[in-house]
Amino acid sequence: MSETRFTEQHEWVRVEGGEGTIGITRYATEQLGDVVYVELPAIGKTIAKGAEGAVVESVKAASEVYAPVGGTVTAVNEALGADPAKVNSSPEEDGWFFKIKLTNAAELSQLMSEDKYVEYVKGL
Repeated sequence: MSETRFTEQHEWVRVEGGEGTIGITRYATEQLGDVVYVELPAIGKTIAKGAEGAVVESVKAASEVYAPVGGTVTAVNEALGADPAKVNSSPEEDGWFFKIKLTNAAELSQLMSEDKYVEYVKGL
């Protein structure tokens, strides 16, 4: 069973069996506007919790995507190179950025549940 957790910077991580898939939320894409370019990390790169994992550029701005949890990159979403708009059209499904093997699963407890994230966004 997968579990999805969220950060205050609007990243999400969906964890299944020690591997986390990371992307940005619909709220983040609405703030960014149309995504035109995505820079993904190298497979095998180790990323610390809170460190830059990817970069997303939109018609409005460039923004870093921070790792909600630390780990080693196991896969990247190659489809975003040809079609970065997937981030806008399906931010929490097809528009994921990268996957990591978690270094410390306990870091998940520091992130928000979906219910808490929805309440957080309402307050913005």
